[in-house]
Amino acid sequence: MRRRLVRGGLALLLLLGLPAGGLALYWLATLPDVAGLATTNPSSTALIEARMRDAYKGDRSFEPDWTWVPLSRISPHVQRAVIVAEDASFYSHEGFDWSSLWGAATRNWKVGQFQRGGSTITQQLAKNLYLSSDKTLLRKAHEALITRALERHLRKSRILELYLNVVEWGQGVYGIEAAARHHFGKSALDLTPQEAALLAAILPSPRRYDPLPLRLTPSLARRQQQILYWMGENTTTKPAKPAKGNARR
Repeated sequence: MRRRLVRGGLALLLLLGLPAGGLALYWLATLPDVAGLATTNPSSTALIEARMRDAYKGDRSFEPDWTWVPLSRISPHVQRAVIVAEDASFYSHEGFDWSSLWGAATRNWKVGQFQRGGSTITQQLAKNLYLSSDKTLLRKAHEALITRALERHLRKSRILELYLNVVEWGQGVYGIEAAARHHFGKSALDLTPQEAALLAAILPSPRRYDPLPLRLTPSLARRQQQILYWMGENTTTKPAKPAKGNARR
């Protein structure tokens, strides 16, 4: 009797493990060539293509506003603002902020659904470049494989450069150069700390606050002041601590 139970248990584990193993092998076999990103800029992203499909379904035109710039042409204020707002431990982790992931998992468990992901900048880049925005465990697992590959093949400066150039910053606005010109009428290199902090503040919901400053709500202004404080700029707002990873995504 015991032997039959053991054999049955092993068979069940095998049946459960085969689909997961097959899926993992498929993902590994179809893993995008992230190494090529070290020297080549992407010509499109999964996010842009998804927005394009949505526009066509709604019989709307779609012309993405997207201009690529190297990291040297992006204001250091922007780089600092985005890091402290989205992923304060960016330069010290290897793609995953485990404390933020644990906090997100705890919150998801309490509400009984997958709401928050605790994503780092590298994870957000993986999603924007290659994946859908579905909040599922399968998508997060695929995202984790791509994130690990990005961290293995690319320098941190290149990951940051890619992220700042592909992230959505308004209605049809992608990348920091287009965002700077769209919202402030200037280049990304010339953005002030206040402007950089405001752009970092809208990242969780960039289309909601487009155009600025028309949509500068009290809560968004407070978020801007928090980010300025974390950046070391003069402000009277003193939040508890910088964000570690982006638990809202």
